Amino acid sequence: MTKLKGAVSHHSAEIAELRADRELAVEYLKAAMESLDDPDNRSAGLLALRTVAEAYGGLAYVAAQAGISRETLYRTLSPTGNPTLKTLLAVLKTVGLRLSVQPEDHAHA
Repeated sequence: MTKLKGAVSHHSAEIAELRADRELAVEYLKAAMESLDDPDNRSAGLLALRTVAEAYGGLAYVAAQAGISRETLYRTLSPTGNPTLKTLLAVLKTVGLRLSVQPEDHAHA
């Protein structure tokens, strides 16, 4: 396969776009995090958080700031990852975001 001169991978372009547009990054992550409720699609939320972490400092930087090893962060934000609440909050804080709660449309009182 021949690589085109000046071609950028989809992943690299996605990271650059998220880095350049903070609101897009927030909406991207919000949409992906909804998948955490679905056990069959949980990996989408974890991979989206990984992509945002790559866009806002890189995984090594985010891991250091979150107080975890880079290897642990890679494993945690993999398709089969299972982050603790502590790790999730630390990663979100490092990229300048926080966890919030909102009611479901069909929630019971």
